[in-house]
Amino acid sequence: QVQLVESGGGLVQAGGSLKLSCAASGRTFSSDAMGWFRQAPGKERDFVATISWNGASVYYADSVKGRFTISRDNAKNTVYLQMNSLKPEDTAVYYCTTGLATSHVKAGRGDYWGQGTQVTVSS
Repeated sequence: QVQLVESGGGLVQAGGSLKLSCAASGRTFSSDAMGWFRQAPGKERDFVATISWNGASVYYADSVKGRFTISRDNAKNTVYLQMNSLKPEDTAVYYCTTGLATSHVKAGRGDYWGQGTQVTVSS
């Protein structure tokens, strides 16, 4: 059974940092793109970042460029999201997802999704 489990969320003050992790199990995802989405209360789930299978290509939402960094460790079947200079508007539940390609992930057409981890940024 394939599972994606996010961790690393929490409460942080504006300007602070958090690093999210998403550990995949059930099969290897070393050939898949991986990514992150987020959903704030009362809003739609939005794309945050995606990374290709080998890490050569990364894409970010404009709202997080220069502040967030996505990375992966295929040996650990894990994708990370380093979040710096956090703002109150970054408050959301963050979801991990995988897909055939970064274009699929970015479009929200991921094959698998995690349950999410809450990130709260206080002002």
